[in-house]
Amino acid sequence: MTTVPEPTARRRLPVYALVAAYFVSVAGTAMSALAIPWLVLTTTGSATQTGLVVFAEMTPYVVMQAMSGPWVDRWGAHRACARGNGVAAVAIGAIPVLQAVDLLSVGALLALVAVAGAVRGMSDCANTALVPGAAAVAAMPLERAAGLNSGANQAGFLLGAPLAGLLLALVDASTVVLIDAVSFALAAVLIGALVPASVQPSRATDESSRLRYFAQLAEGFGHLRRDRLLLTLATMIAVTNLLDQALVSVLLPVWVQEQLGEPVALGLIIGAGGVGALLGNLIGAWLGPRLPRRAAYAVGFLIGGAPIFIVLAVSSSLWPPLTMSFVGGLSTGAINPILAAVCFERIPPALLARVMGVVKASAWVGIPFGPLLGGLLIEGVGLRPALLIAAAVFFVATLPPFVLGVFSQMNRSGDQPGIVVASER
Repeated sequence: MTTVPEPTARRRLPVYALVAAYFVSVAGTAMSALAIPWLVLTTTGSATQTGLVVFAEMTPYVVMQAMSGPWVDRWGAHRACARGNGVAAVAIGAIPVLQAVDLLSVGALLALVAVAGAVRGMSDCANTALVPGAAAVAAMPLERAAGLNSGANQAGFLLGAPLAGLLLALVDASTVVLIDAVSFALAAVLIGALVPASVQPSRATDESSRLRYFAQLAEGFGHLRRDRLLLTLATMIAVTNLLDQALVSVLLPVWVQEQLGEPVALGLIIGAGGVGALLGNLIGAWLGPRLPRRAAYAVGFLIGGAPIFIVLAVSSSLWPPLTMSFVGGLSTGAINPILAAVCFERIPPALLARVMGVVKASAWVGIPFGPLLGGLLIEGVGLRPALLIAAAVFFVATLPPFVLGVFSQMNRSGDQPGIVVASER
């Protein structure tokens, strides 16, 4: 057995540190999403205030993922990622401190969670921009680095909420919120200490670097609009996320209620999909560099899309949808590294944060309408026809990679383009 030389291990350290920081940070976000509402509910007893606090934290998080690209490009992705997590640690850590001295008003809580959500959105945007440079330093295929990073995101969300629930059963909500703050601080330390600033994309030195904020933002939108492949991928993801949200929020809960009558089944089915997605990401990170991208993307999306709707439409027991949810998560999780690698290769380094922010935002654009769509379908035609209609639309949405020539651009042509990274200062 050959031992990996120490220089190779050192070159890969930035990738592993970046992945570890992302996992810790996302887990902290998932914990906050449970611990902070629980803190509000147990201290005020107000469901309205609880919902308001959740809205105040998550809305800036989502918006800043899309809107912070120009700032990330201007300040540098390394600084934005490390300091974003650091500011989130301070903002979240202030909550239990203020509560301990009886100074935590609703207004102060809303302001603190809004700040934390905003800077976390910015740091996640910056994290994506650091992946290609870290992969280049490690001489690691883009699919592998992107898969590890995407897997960290899946694992963080998958483990963060159950961990928060366990901790809430052992200690009070204020202590769990303090642990959340520590997780963000740890992420900041990992980025600052183990990920060199040299892995961030080069900042533009031409006139584009002096554009005003909205002009820079428009530049990111413009690049996406001009790239037919990226625009088609973003459109596919937006449509399928809309249908996925209709499934998770309305169609699946109604199916569980009508067919099984056991709420635990809902958690099992959704959890199986989450575990499958995590394993799929890891498999995609391992096999992605060896797979033909177009074929893998097309087949993965096909298996991970319409079949779960069809299985629910024809089944009345737990095991078929449970199994299909796992298989579907496995299939769609495996294509995430391919999607990320294609984006990294097609976006100029100076525009990476801006364009990837827009791509992420496009994935979210249909999600708020998913529950509305699911409810309208059930009320209009009933549950089983609604599931079959959603399956048909999902199937059509997964056909473009099989029939459109632009998807041939996903495949590698010779060596991958080099990644330009900033010179270390």
